[in-house]
Amino acid sequence: MATDWAADIKKYAPDADDAVIAKLLSTYRLALGNKDSAYVAASDPAELETVRKNFLKGKLGLTDDDAALDAAIKDVTTLMKADRLKSRATVYYLLAAKFGKLDVFK
Repeated sequence: MATDWAADIKKYAPDADDAVIAKLLSTYRLALGNKDSAYVAASDPAELETVRKNFLKGKLGLTDDDAALDAAIKDVTTLMKADRLKSRATVYYLLAAKFGKLDVFK
């Protein structure tokens, strides 16, 4: 899969930190290499639960209530509504930025 994940992130976050992008892409390289897991299915409740549990709570260590985390996911996926396929890397970068947790990838 020859997708320019960094360019996709910068479409939504033009001032995105290249080092953070590189680390995020390295961390999720296996998921991004598989077409089924490279994108977030924003209309699938099970997928959104996975983003909340595994990324927001697991990776970022957030302890906010589920409703607040779900609202943040909805904000990001709404921002990306023009993209039928929502890149997991972009969703994760935007969520980490939203919660001030980009330092997790430094």
